[in-house]
Amino acid sequence: MFVVLLSMAVLGLLACTQSEKLEKPTAKDLLIKNEVETAVSMLQAISAKQQQGEMTLEQAKKLGADLLRELRYGTEGYFWADTTKGVNVVLYGKKDVEGKSRIEDKDRNGTFYIKEFLAKGKAGGGYVEYWFPKREQSTAQSKRSYVLLFKPFGWVVGSGYYR
Repeated sequence: MFVVLLSMAVLGLLACTQSEKLEKPTAKDLLIKNEVETAVSMLQAISAKQQQGEMTLEQAKKLGADLLRELRYGTEGYFWADTTKGVNVVLYGKKDVEGKSRIEDKDRNGTFYIKEFLAKGKAGGGYVEYWFPKREQSTAQSKRSYVLLFKPFGWVVGSGYYR
């Protein structure tokens, strides 16, 4: 009986160790999280100016969207933002998407990735895995993104990397 209990305890510890390894963020995970946090801090600076009366909320949102649309890192890093209702604000200048609801968008596996973005963003930020095409391509590829809510504008901001 003792041997069985000891074996179960050892197997349980191994399983916990394995799950921690799977959940440990990779360097790419940390990069996209840090980049999104930096983009949100840029939006926070704009929001602070708006709160001090230097511009209207609409002007602040326009400035934030314009800067976010052009903001890049590395060779392929970009940002997007959707309202908490799922309406796209910024997606690398795709005028056919910006201003339209993406709430019902799903990937090839049936994942409602916008709904996941919104849920993770509102919960304090998090990672979402889904399939999405690279810019100017039509074939979806595996992607992992980090999203974070910017409450003053009601936006969920994200960035990711293709696997």
